[in-house]
Amino acid sequence: MSHRTPTDILVLHAVRILGYAETARIAARFALPAGLAAEHLLDAEARGWVTHTDFAGDGGWSLTETGKVHGERLLAAELDRCGTRAVVVQVHQDFLPHNVAVADACTAWQLAEMGLGEATVTLDETITRLATAAHDLGELEARLVAGMDRFAGYHHRFAGAVERAGTDPGWITATDRDSCHRVWFEFHEDLVASLGLAR
Repeated sequence: MSHRTPTDILVLHAVRILGYAETARIAARFALPAGLAAEHLLDAEARGWVTHTDFAGDGGWSLTETGKVHGERLLAAELDRCGTRAVVVQVHQDFLPHNVAVADACTAWQLAEMGLGEATVTLDETITRLATAAHDLGELEARLVAGMDRFAGYHHRFAGAVERAGTDPGWITATDRDSCHRVWFEFHEDLVASLGLAR
């Protein structure tokens, strides 16, 4: 049976992979009750692991350096306790070539949108490349979820963004939604955080 990560670790991890987010978004990341997530965030703040800041009228949580180190320690212990470290290490290695392909596809699309560079790429070509990545992501996620359920959901979100991009190209790289780029970035951050690696 797939391991269920404790709620306090999920909340801290959500702050890590989201980078900066309000309480509701942190709770939603792992389908947690907002009130429960808020309690854990306040506890983490008291311990110096997260900090809350307000910017232009919006408030959000971010991880402190101490919180980052503590979170990586918790994730490492969980991998070892569940015996899933070898799987996560292998998935990360297998992920890296796909990461290059997705980064190249997103960059090429952004340059084409701005009319920069000599090479041109069409929306259909970009979506085809990202659809291939979605298929590959599904296989990587399945291997991870067999051992730990907190890795679930990336494929569904990424594939959904690819599908929406056909009628709204903003779903490729926009930062105001669950775009292909944002979901892929979160998956990468999840892997490096779990293994205590730098990007």
